[in-house]
Amino acid sequence: MKRDSKTWMTELKLWFIGVAGRLFISALFCTIKVELVGFEKIKELFDNRKFIFAVWHSRLLLFCNLYKDQDGTILISRSKDGEIAARIVKRLGHHVIRGSASRGGLKAALEMIRNLKEEEKPGLIIPDGPRGPRFKVKQGVITMAKETGYPIIPISYSGKKIKIFNSWDRFILPYPFTKCRAVYGEPVYVPKEADKEEEERCREAVEKELRRITSETDSYYNHHIE
Repeated sequence: MKRDSKTWMTELKLWFIGVAGRLFISALFCTIKVELVGFEKIKELFDNRKFIFAVWHSRLLLFCNLYKDQDGTILISRSKDGEIAARIVKRLGHHVIRGSASRGGLKAALEMIRNLKEEEKPGLIIPDGPRGPRFKVKQGVITMAKETGYPIIPISYSGKKIKIFNSWDRFILPYPFTKCRAVYGEPVYVPKEADKEEEERCREAVEKELRRITSETDSYYNHHIE
């Protein structure tokens, strides 16, 4: 009985976190002016809904809100922090698949690939999550792009006034009533017949482009985030 009560209380707490998280994020970005940079070059892909966004762990927040209620599929780790993020992301109108390289990775990757192909939904991958190394693209996003045929679209953002957290990823949180720039990088296509060498070239291309657009938008606001 006590165990059932504890489970119920935990579920209630997570439900509240999900609801409160959506309200906070929606309210925050209602006060922020967001400039989109480079969207025109990926608009056709975006309208087709067959693509995979790749975004650093620290730069996820704006995009979850920018595309809320559009039923995208996001891969989130099975960690405790991941559970909190998953509840909020679901409330923002996205489909969540749980898994990471260390916990349920293969099963999650297969489910993600199947979901993208069968449901024809856009996907979002955090290629340096959930534990880093920071700004280092892992293989998973390349495998998913190869199996689905979807292009990878690197995305990043920064803000004029931001809080930089002392976490492994140096997570950023924009202040209310500030300005933000969301930057879309050059799409990367992974051929279905790609061998290991070609896959590595694609991985390096995604990483290089993500680093470039992140540095570009940070520099625009004179941020130098170490």
